[in-house]
Amino acid sequence: MKNYSKVLKHISEEELVSFTQDLIKINSVFDPGKAGANETEVAAFIYEFLKKHGFEVHIQEVVPGRPNIIGILNGKTPGKTLLFEGHTDVVTAGNKEDWRFDPFGAVIENGRIYGRGSCDTKGNVAAAIFAVKAIKESSEELSGRIILCIPCDEEGMMIGIKDFIDKGWADHVDGAVICEPEENQLCIFQKGAMRAEVRVLGKQSHGAMPLSGINPNWRLAKIIIELEKLEKAEKQRVGMHPYLGWPSITPTIIMSPSKGEPQINVVPADAYMTLDIRTTPGQEHHELKQQIQAIYDLLSETDPEFNATLNIIEERPWTETSKEDPIVKAIAKAYTEITKKEPKYNGVPGATDGTFLSVLRGIPVIVTGAGDRMIPHQVDEYVDIGELVEACKIYALTALNFLNEAKK
Repeated sequence: MKNYSKVLKHISEEELVSFTQDLIKINSVFDPGKAGANETEVAAFIYEFLKKHGFEVHIQEVVPGRPNIIGILNGKTPGKTLLFEGHTDVVTAGNKEDWRFDPFGAVIENGRIYGRGSCDTKGNVAAAIFAVKAIKESSEELSGRIILCIPCDEEGMMIGIKDFIDKGWADHVDGAVICEPEENQLCIFQKGAMRAEVRVLGKQSHGAMPLSGINPNWRLAKIIIELEKLEKAEKQRVGMHPYLGWPSITPTIIMSPSKGEPQINVVPADAYMTLDIRTTPGQEHHELKQQIQAIYDLLSETDPEFNATLNIIEERPWTETSKEDPIVKAIAKAYTEITKKEPKYNGVPGATDGTFLSVLRGIPVIVTGAGDRMIPHQVDEYVDIGELVEACKIYALTALNFLNEAKK
């Protein structure tokens, strides 16, 4: 086994922490109604940093104001291609008064960096960049190439990674590390996701004379009850997955009427609901859609006034990567080399950008990174500095193990 200690010596905790703080301080919450409230500034900052340190780097606008960054380190000899991926966007901070610290202040306390995106996933973006930077600066021989994909919009419809794939950047990638907060556990499964809109049509009328209208809320309630039955049946059928837990069908947004002002003495003209469906191995999305349609058909048979539509607005199938895949073996070896422990395998409870790399291009993906997996999107989000440095070192050795030692 080759000793890569000189690479690890080029990872500076002080510089990694400072760069993470710089990223957190740049507000990259996407807000289409607010000038500058997007990923433009943080992307430009990363672009200039990579350019300064001699990387081949590209900045590509996906839609106005929302760019992807692609950085490349080419090895001295031909070989495989490894991708590190982590997004620049973060979710809203919510009510800033609920935070102990400024959510964009990047305050350090008791070995933790606090701020929106510290955990999900600016800390891990920094760790990936500094891992590849350490390989470059160490002059360690490298076969193949490393791509740093730092896209926009992971927290939304994932338009950044889709654009990256559409433009051909993923065509020759042999393995991908998705840099998300997983306590440095190695996640070889990702839950699938299906997002749907349910709309029930009725007829508006006076609340004192409901028979002159058609109340969509009774019909929506029946749909919810049947969906709960379907969820229970699916749990019983597929069981609890050892890494992903239970599948779920979750009503989230409910509005009645879907537009306009509701009023207590008015039967609404329609009702609207969104579903957040999370799937596990053993479930196929087309079969779930058929089962939901069967619910509609059943309700229509007993109620001639039942009129509902189902619109699937996004699908992200579940993914699995074998423990025997070269990228998993490379990162497992790196984990043990850095921590002196056996790796802990797990699954991602939600989808990531890696979902599309796996599904659309068949790329083996592993999801791992620093950060408590329960902390993302919460108030007082943080990342432990020690864990962040550990992630950076794991990333660096993963690249060297995968490209220099693992054979096709």
